[in-house]
Amino acid sequence: MSLATQIMVVDDEEAICEALEAWFIKDGYRVEKAGSGFEALERMAQVYCDVYFVDIKMPGMDGLELLGKLREKQPDADVIMITAHGSIQTAVEAMKLGACDYLCKPFDPDQLSLLMERVLASKALREENQVLKEQLMEKRESLWDGFIAQSEAMHQVFSVIEDVAPTQTPVHITGETGVGKELIAEAIHMQSRHSEGPFIAINCGAMSETLLESELFGHERGAFTGAVKARRGRLEMANKGTLFLDEIGEISPKMQVSLLRVLEEKQFQRLGGSQPITSDFRLLSATHRDLPQLIRENQFRDDFFYRINVITLKVPPLRERLEDVPALADHFLDIYVQETGKRLEGFTQRALGMLMAYAWPGNVRELRNVIERAVVIARGKIIGAEELTFLDSASSDCRLGTLTLHEVEISHISAVLDTSNWNVSRAAKQLGIDRSTLNRKIKRFQIERA
Repeated sequence: MSLATQIMVVDDEEAICEALEAWFIKDGYRVEKAGSGFEALERMAQVYCDVYFVDIKMPGMDGLELLGKLREKQPDADVIMITAHGSIQTAVEAMKLGACDYLCKPFDPDQLSLLMERVLASKALREENQVLKEQLMEKRESLWDGFIAQSEAMHQVFSVIEDVAPTQTPVHITGETGVGKELIAEAIHMQSRHSEGPFIAINCGAMSETLLESELFGHERGAFTGAVKARRGRLEMANKGTLFLDEIGEISPKMQVSLLRVLEEKQFQRLGGSQPITSDFRLLSATHRDLPQLIRENQFRDDFFYRINVITLKVPPLRERLEDVPALADHFLDIYVQETGKRLEGFTQRALGMLMAYAWPGNVRELRNVIERAVVIARGKIIGAEELTFLDSASSDCRLGTLTLHEVEISHISAVLDTSNWNVSRAAKQLGIDRSTLNRKIKRFQIERA
C-alpha cells in the first residue's frame, strides 16, 4: 500500500465507482472517479494516476478504446479491466493490448487488495529495472573514463576490447602487476552480451587449493567440517554474466582439470553434492606469469591453456607508455584532492620530470600510490619535487635518472617515437605538434631509433 498511489475508477455505473472508491480509500489510496471514457480523458489531463480500473462495456467509448488512448497518453500507467464473467475473453484480449490484469464482477474485497499489492509490486520492479538500465547505459557511456591514456599502445588495447567484447570467446589478459588487468576485464564485460549479468572476479593466487575449490564450486551443508549450510560458488553466481579468474597461473594442475571440464560442459556439482548445476558464463582470465614457460616446466596444462587463451590481450607496462604518465598523474591528483579537501593546482615541471624519469615497476598502481602520498604531504598549492623525493631513494634499477627539463623532453619524445614504432606522423599527433617540428627536434636532440 502506498499513500502516494492515485487510482482512477472508470465505470458508467455510479454504484460500482462508489463501491471501489470506498474500498480503496479504506486501504489508503487516493481515488478519482469517471463515469465515461471521455470524462476519464478529461480528468487524466488534470490528475496523474498510477492505476486505472476501466469497465469494458461503456456507452460512447468502450473500455478497449479507452485502453488504447491511455496506453498512448500514459504508457507507464497500469490499466485493469473490469468485466462480467461472460466477457472474460474480451478482458484477455484487452491484456494483449496492454492491460496488466482484469477484475470480475461481483468484486471480492480481499481480491481487490491482493490485486493492488500485486500491481504495485510489479510497477516497483519495472521502475527498479528501468533505473538499473539507465545506470548501465551511463556506465557504458562512461566506459573509457576509467582509462586515462594518450599512448598508441593503449589505444590498440581499446581496439581489441571493442572487437572481442561482443563475442563469447575466452580472453586471456597478460601484463605486469598493477597495469590494470581487472579494469580491462570489466571493460570487456560491460560491452558484452552478458553486461546486464554479474561480473564475478576471484584472485586465484590469494587462496589455497582447498579454499579456492570451495569458492569456485560452492558446497552443500555438511560437505566438510564447518560447512553448516549450503553455499553457492562463484561459478554458480556468474550465470548469465562474466567470470574473471585473476592470477590463473597460480592454480594447481588438479584444479585446471576441474575447470576445464566446467568450461567444456558448462556443468558442475557443488562440493558434497550430486545434482548437476548449469551455469552459462563468459570466461576472462589474467596473469602476470609466463604460462608457456609454466607449460614447459609441467606446471600448467597445455589443454587448459589453449581453452582459456583463444584471444590474448597484452597490457603494456607503464614504462613503455610514459606519455600516459602526465594525464594519469592529473587524474589521480583530482581524486585525492577531492578526498582530502586540499587545494592543489597541479605539478611543477621538475615534478613532472621526476614522474617521467621513473620506470614504474609497480605500474599504474604504484603511480596512484605515489600521487596519493604526494597529496597528503603537500603544503603548497602545487606538487613539487620535494613531495616526490622518495622516488630518488628508489632502486637505481627502477629509475631513468633525475633529469633536467631538457632531458625529460628528449626522454618523452623518444618514448612516444618508440611506442609508435617510429611513425613520425603518428608520434607528432600524440605530442600535439606538427611533423616538421618533430623532425627538427629529432635532428636537434640527435634522437636515434633504438
